[in-house]
Amino acid sequence: MTVKRKLVGGIVALVIAGLAFSYWQIKQLAGSPLSINHETIFTLPAGSGRVVLEAELNRQKIIPHSIWFGWLLKLEPELANFKAGTYRFTQGMTVRQMLALLSSGKEAQFPIRFIEGSRMQEWLAQLRAAPYIKHTLADDKLTTLGQTLKMSEQNVEGWFYPDTYSYTANTTDVAILERAHGQMVKIVDTLWQNKADGLPYKDKNDLLTMASIVEKETALGEERSKVASVFINRLRLGMRLQTDPTVIYGMGDSYKGTLTRKDLETPTAYNTYVIAGMPPGPIATPGKASLEAAAHPEKTDFLYFVADGKGGHTFTTNLASHNRAVQAWRLLLKEKNEK
Repeated sequence: MTVKRKLVGGIVALVIAGLAFSYWQIKQLAGSPLSINHETIFTLPAGSGRVVLEAELNRQKIIPHSIWFGWLLKLEPELANFKAGTYRFTQGMTVRQMLALLSSGKEAQFPIRFIEGSRMQEWLAQLRAAPYIKHTLADDKLTTLGQTLKMSEQNVEGWFYPDTYSYTANTTDVAILERAHGQMVKIVDTLWQNKADGLPYKDKNDLLTMASIVEKETALGEERSKVASVFINRLRLGMRLQTDPTVIYGMGDSYKGTLTRKDLETPTAYNTYVIAGMPPGPIATPGKASLEAAAHPEKTDFLYFVADGKGGHTFTTNLASHNRAVQAWRLLLKEKNEK
């Protein structure tokens, strides 16, 4: 009996030692860092089980092959509820943290930034080049986008708010644009309700169009409401806006970087040297500051402005003063070119 007891005791001790060793190995695996030295984007396909997950992690050299991986999921079953998606693994992340992330369903967020003053064509090109976006638009034409979102082509340009938008993998291009459009509609609605009295706008599209012109005319925040005042004063007096950015927009791809007298005299729907009043729609995407300027322009008597050669503009109330400002700018430009 003594020998038998010793044998049984020895077996029990071995089992306990084996279990303790296995438990230690599992915990070691759980606490070990991933085999990556930089941020890694990992996609777990829908319907993947433990075998597929482990195979993908091994194939991408995120974790080494280990007999203890399956046992970890059994020992800590809350880590086995992983969800399909695209995730961001960071350097130093442990196997347990990785599995917890996969179980949380918190997918990686990717940013895309649309900047003020850009055109819709540029946005569409950005979306086309951005990673992990599901492309549903057949092409990058404004007519295609307008038909998809049930908007007129004039309303496609400018009616999307410039900002940084975050998205998860397989978000559609249209879904991102719908968010940007909804944001712009909300902001314009608020500004329309609270705009200054007596502004010569027929509708919200006019306000947005004015904001887009201001956006293209100056990059200085302190000038925006003053620039808006010039165009408001001109509209009230029945003067043509005569703003170069609208001419450039109307020229489309034929614009090569320089405006000629012929360009200023060639009629288009957007050539404000030829047409009276506002162009039919925005010429770019305005930011919040330009929108505010269009809704609350400064009260001035200015009718003209020209670059001052120092990054800003000289504002004047009459043609004679404007012509002198133009001459001063040309002289300064000539001096710079001669240096």
